[in-house]
Amino acid sequence: MADPNDSPQLIPPHGGYRELQSYQMAEIVFDATAVFCDRFIDRRSRTHDQMVQAARSGKQNIAEGSMASGTSKKTELKLIGVARASLEELLLDFQDYLRQHGLPLWGKEHPKAAEIRKLAYASNRSYLTYKTYIAEQEPEIAANAMICVIHQTNYLLDQQLRALEKEFLKEGGFTERLYRVRSQARDEKK
Repeated sequence: MADPNDSPQLIPPHGGYRELQSYQMAEIVFDATAVFCDRFIDRRSRTHDQMVQAARSGKQNIAEGSMASGTSKKTELKLIGVARASLEELLLDFQDYLRQHGLPLWGKEHPKAAEIRKLAYASNRSYLTYKTYIAEQEPEIAANAMICVIHQTNYLLDQQLRALEKEFLKEGGFTERLYRVRSQARDEKK
């Protein structure tokens, strides 16, 4: 008789979003956006609220997608896509801020941009890793720093989406897993 411990899990391990680099970076984006907006955008303005909400949406949708992944890969893919779209919207808001205030948008080769990009490799990075750029510098540096961090987060989300797509194509979704587990259970009874 087959060992019941050898049968595939109907609901695989899921969650663990706090360990995802994309989530960790999205959390930094959220915290830093709140500080930036409080410093440079009128708190009563719609733009302030929309930017903070876009940053929050990025972070929260990664968490929700990760938690839903046990029973719906489709939902996980959709929510990670929503997180990515929210952060793209936020990226445009920061670029708009620079343009509307007559401030330069740094290129990839700008020395400060390179300096900020390197911070992504810091161990135990958090908002505090970027705080001096966001909370203590003028708007040009703060907005460009945010743009760098959002680009890095979007890169991670793009990688995550590609990996989820490959996994879905290889393993299928919950409905297919239900069928496989049920078929295996029937075969074991014979």
